[in-house]
Amino acid sequence: MPGRDHQADREIWRLAVPAFLALVAEPLFLIADSAIVGHLGTRQLAGLGVAGVVLQTITGMCVFLAYGTTAAVARKLGAGDTRGALTQGIDGLWLAVLIGVVVTVPCVLLAHPLVQVAGADAPVADQGAAYLRIAAVGITPLLLMMAATGVLRGLQDTRTPMVVAICGNVLNIVLNLLLVYGAGLGIRGSALGSLCAQLLAALALVAVVVRSSDGISLRPDLSGIRQAARAGVALVVRTLTLRAALLVTTFAVSRTAATHDSHEQATALAAHQIAFTLWTLLAFVLDAIAIAAQAITGRALGAGDSAAVRAATNRMVWWGVVVGVAGGVLLAAGSPLLGALFTDDADVRQRLVTVLLIVALAEPVCGVVFVLDGVLIGAGDGRYLALGGLLVLAIYVPVLALTVALGGGLAWVWVTFSVVFMGARFVVLTHRARGDHWLVTGASA
Repeated sequence: MPGRDHQADREIWRLAVPAFLALVAEPLFLIADSAIVGHLGTRQLAGLGVAGVVLQTITGMCVFLAYGTTAAVARKLGAGDTRGALTQGIDGLWLAVLIGVVVTVPCVLLAHPLVQVAGADAPVADQGAAYLRIAAVGITPLLLMMAATGVLRGLQDTRTPMVVAICGNVLNIVLNLLLVYGAGLGIRGSALGSLCAQLLAALALVAVVVRSSDGISLRPDLSGIRQAARAGVALVVRTLTLRAALLVTTFAVSRTAATHDSHEQATALAAHQIAFTLWTLLAFVLDAIAIAAQAITGRALGAGDSAAVRAATNRMVWWGVVVGVAGGVLLAAGSPLLGALFTDDADVRQRLVTVLLIVALAEPVCGVVFVLDGVLIGAGDGRYLALGGLLVLAIYVPVLALTVALGGGLAWVWVTFSVVFMGARFVVLTHRARGDHWLVTGASA
C-alpha cells in the first residue's frame, strides 16, 4: 500500500508541478506589460488596466477549451483510442479558432466602447482602446494556446505547456522593451509585443499537437466541433458562477465602506485587493493538483477502472488538504509582514492581517474544493458542476447582501466568502464525490 501511494504521488506531482508553473506564467504576461507601460504614465497604465479587464473576461469565459479538452482527450487515451483522443483534440483547436474569430472582430471594431463600459473616462479610454485594438488580434492565439494545452494535458503532458509558457513570457518582456522604448511605439508597442509572443507560443503548442497527430486529418469536422461546443456549455456556466461570486464579493467590500469617507473606502478595497491576490496565488497551487486530477480521472475512467479513480481521488484530496494546511500556516505566519510588500499604508496593513488569518483558516477547505472540482471536470460531470455552481451562488448572494446590510465590514465579507461560498461548494462537491453517478466509464462520458 505505501508503495502504491508513493507511485500515485509521483504521478500526481509529475503532472501538477509543471501545471503550476504554467499557471503562474499566464498572469505574468499582463504583469510584465504593466511594469513596462507603467513608466510611460498613469493614463497609459490605467488604459492597460481596463483593456486587460476586457481581455481577461473574454479568455476567462473560454477556459473550458483547456479543461473540457483535457477531460475528453484523457478519457479517449485511457480507453486505448489514441487516434480518437487526438481527433477530439483537433476538434477543440478548431473550436478555439472559430470562437476567436467571432470574438476578435467586434473587439477590434468596438474597442473604445468596450473600455468605456469597463469604467474608463475619455483620456484613459483612448489609451485602453489603442492597446485593445491590437491586443484583441491575439485572442485567437490565446484560445488556441488554451485548447492545445488541454490536448497535451489530456495526453498526460504538462511539461510542454510549461516550457512554452515560460519562453513566451521571456519573449514578451524582450519584445515589449524593444517596441515600447526602442521603437518608441508606446502602449501600442506593448500590445504588439504581447501579440507576437502569444502568436509564437500558440504556433509552438499547435505544432506539438499536429506532430503527434501523424496520419490524422487536420481538416475541421463540423460535427466534432459542435460536440465540443455542447460539452463546453456546462463548464461556461460553472465558470460564470465562480466569476460572479468573486465580482459580488468585491462589490460588497466597496458597499461596506461606501458610508465612510473616501480614505476608508480606499483602505478597505486596497486590503481586499492584496488579500485576493494572495488567495489567487494559493489557488494556483491547488488548481495545479486539480489539473492533475482532470488528466488522471479522465484517463482512468476511459480505461474503465473505477477503483483506480476512487483511490486517486482520495489521494489527491489528501494532498489538497495537506497543501491547504501548509499554505494556511505560511499565510498566517506571514500575515503581519506580507502587507509591507504591497503598501506603505499602515491602515491597509493592519486590516490585511485580520483578513489573511480568515483566508488561512479556510485553506484546507479550499484544498478539498479545488481538487474535487478537478476530479469532476475530468469525469465530464460538467452539468452537475453548472447546477451546483448556480445553487451555491443562489445561497451566497443573499447571505452576502445580509452581511452588508447589517454593517459587516471587510473582515465579515471575507468570513462570509470563506464560510458560506467555499463551505457551500465543499458540501456540493463532497456530496457528489461520495456517490457513483459521476463514475461513468468508457471512451465518452
